[in-house]
Amino acid sequence: MIEKGVSAEEANKRIAKTNSAFPDALVENYKGLIEHLELPDKDDRHVLAAAIKTNANLRVTNNIKDFPEEYLQSFSLNAKTADDFLTDIIDLNQEQAMAAFKEMVLNKKNPKQDEFEALNLLRNAGLKDTANYLYALL
Repeated sequence: MIEKGVSAEEANKRIAKTNSAFPDALVENYKGLIEHLELPDKDDRHVLAAAIKTNANLRVTNNIKDFPEEYLQSFSLNAKTADDFLTDIIDLNQEQAMAAFKEMVLNKKNPKQDEFEALNLLRNAGLKDTANYLYALL
């Protein structure tokens, strides 16, 4: 799918840049699994097939309802929302998380914003628990 207003050439350039930055994230040879998977939304089967192929143990998605817990567990997989995942990450190393958050805020230049504006953006993006956790650490 090409983003509205982005040329095919630009889209391919972005894909190539992403693949070179994250070579281990490229999943191949998973398509044969798709037809054997059963999910409420058949359009999500490729995501589950890729997770199975890579032996992932966690699927981060805000679309939890389309990835039934019991079915995922049959593949040794769990699903978590992005908000839950990020709060878990912060919990693992609060100091490093705060340093990363503060650096992110300092690097935001257009428009410039302070920590509280950044937290509100996170809340508005559906990351309420993440924003509240970071706020408590400020």
